[in-house]
Amino acid sequence: MDHIVTLDSRQEAALQATADKFVALHKGDTMKALKEMIVLNGHLQNRLDAVSAPRRASR
Repeated sequence: MDHIVTLDSRQEAALQATADKFVALHKGDTMKALKEMIVLNGHLQNRLDAVSAPRRASR
């Protein structure tokens, strides 16, 4: 892991609520939800890398 995130109690509660909803979308299957989140995060990271690549190249 490159970065550790520290959340306050309000942020932690919001994250928990979102996680609960995401697991519910997968009918309570936490492993299926986790795997999908990993895949989605990978796709998002690829898109972020693609957007920031031209800026890095021009420096």
